[in-house]
Amino acid sequence: MIDILLTVFYLVLALSLLIAVHELGHFLVARWSGVKVLRFSIGFGKPLWQRRYGADQTEYSIATIPLGGYVKMLDEREGEVAQEELHRAFNRQSLAKRSAIVVAGPLFNFIFAVLAYWLMFVVGVSGTKALLGEVEPGTIAHESGLRSGQQIVAIDGKDTPTWQAVLEIVMPKMMLNESVRVTVLDGGMAQDKSLHFSGISADSKPRELFERLGLKAYEPPVEAVVGEVLSGSVAEQAGLQAGDRVVSAAGTSVASWQQLVDIVSAHPDKWLDLVIVREGREQSLRIRPQAVESASGTVGRIGAVNQVEPELYASIQATHQYAVLPALSAALDRTWEMSSLTLKMLGEMIMGRASVENLSGPIGIAQYAKQSASDGFSQFLKFLGIISVSLGVLNLLPIPVLDGGHLLYYAIEVVRGKPVSEQFEAIGQRIGLAVILTLMMVAIYNDLARLVAN
Repeated sequence: MIDILLTVFYLVLALSLLIAVHELGHFLVARWSGVKVLRFSIGFGKPLWQRRYGADQTEYSIATIPLGGYVKMLDEREGEVAQEELHRAFNRQSLAKRSAIVVAGPLFNFIFAVLAYWLMFVVGVSGTKALLGEVEPGTIAHESGLRSGQQIVAIDGKDTPTWQAVLEIVMPKMMLNESVRVTVLDGGMAQDKSLHFSGISADSKPRELFERLGLKAYEPPVEAVVGEVLSGSVAEQAGLQAGDRVVSAAGTSVASWQQLVDIVSAHPDKWLDLVIVREGREQSLRIRPQAVESASGTVGRIGAVNQVEPELYASIQATHQYAVLPALSAALDRTWEMSSLTLKMLGEMIMGRASVENLSGPIGIAQYAKQSASDGFSQFLKFLGIISVSLGVLNLLPIPVLDGGHLLYYAIEVVRGKPVSEQFEAIGQRIGLAVILTLMMVAIYNDLARLVAN
């Protein structure tokens, strides 16, 4: 129950923050343009809190359903407007002002993403060095000449101090069949290798792509001894304790911690039998790894940390971090890359070259929010950046109901020399709403299908 409440909390926190940023864009530019704002609402439905402020007595509201928000402006199409306030009505503004007000929402989402990524890079994202472990024959990595012991230091000229940095660049490129240049250190010498992804199906699942890629992190030989059990984890609930040596999992002998991790990862939300040695005596435990989303798909986690010498652990750790100004440049690059990737993936789905199974709904987003928050501040910032970019891009799509739909109407207005009729706009709104609801249903179905599969 606590886990579910935390998941819901982080979803509401993230969406409320990003929606507030989006609507703040509309609100501020409307005010700067001289338009009277009647209501600024975060969420839909019955208000939980509302107050009126300012000379215009604008109503500020937080509503019960935190899956959206809106800014209501004075508009003759939505009610009678007093003669002395006609100049402040939205529909009386120039095309340039109306367009600026509409664009401001998505623009603020992009600005927020830049700030989130900038802070993430300044704080730094910790992880393991991109040292290659076993590279299996037949995989893309092996065919490209990558071998165990090499360290990936850059991809397409961008530094990759951690495995996370590597996967964040490689996996999207792989899904879009775009080759990358990998720079590795081998015996102190830098070498460039090319990873070619032609023939990869865009509708492949992340786990399938990861296995086909063949990149595995180097793991120093560490015994399967528990060093710490995280509070509230499934490991603690199952009775696992610090100092326990795991000798068997799922009927397979365990010789190293990495072997245990591999077995646990392969059993998300499935019961697993463990045999441990505690104070010289064997004991049996049953544990159900928690299903979490990772770069390689849905994997199992139990919330236990291995016992390892600090020096050994420190030797393979790195931090992806920049100084203040370089961090801004990296943040702008990341925002542009994520925006381009989102558009490309949407294009692939429309053309039928990528599966709609890649869409995630509120359940998937909630799980990602909770997991990123538990992984630390930097990871949560990354999550906020990704979702903020997605909101910005999606809202600019030329679908009525969305901001991009209004811009489409304005483009038609430029050609016709006058606004579209209210009837035409109403028909478009209904079509747009049907499209959005269909996409939502598909995304929620995907979320439920993943839960059942796990």
